[in-house]
Amino acid sequence: MSRPAGRRRPAAEVARAGQAGQAAVELALVLPLLALMLMVVVQVAIVVRDQVLVVHAAREAARAAAVDPSSGAARRAALAAAALDPHRLVVKVDVHGTGKPVDVSVSYRSDTVGPMIRALVPGIRLQAHASMRREF
Repeated sequence: MSRPAGRRRPAAEVARAGQAGQAAVELALVLPLLALMLMVVVQVAIVVRDQVLVVHAAREAARAAAVDPSSGAARRAALAAAALDPHRLVVKVDVHGTGKPVDVSVSYRSDTVGPMIRALVPGIRLQAHASMRREF
């Protein structure tokens, strides 16, 4: 659209151009915060999933320790029951005797995703306990 020389642009046209620039600046300011919030939500979901897996692993380990006298049965059962990294999983078994309860504690370090969250929270330690009556 051509304008005669010396004529100024209409105020509405100037305002529209300024609003487009303002929207770009607002997006540039808000987008990193939205990305961080999304990463936090994903991290919380991963930790909740890992906690559920740790509780399940503790129950399975207690059951295995209650029926199997071998020393590694509880750890094998915990690893088979849940898809957890074996290098970050610790299984402790306390046996009190025949007919008494066997106590199992499972501890797992859940890693954080992304370097930004890892800088804030390096890792979260999850724990679960279970006990069952020994059957042998």
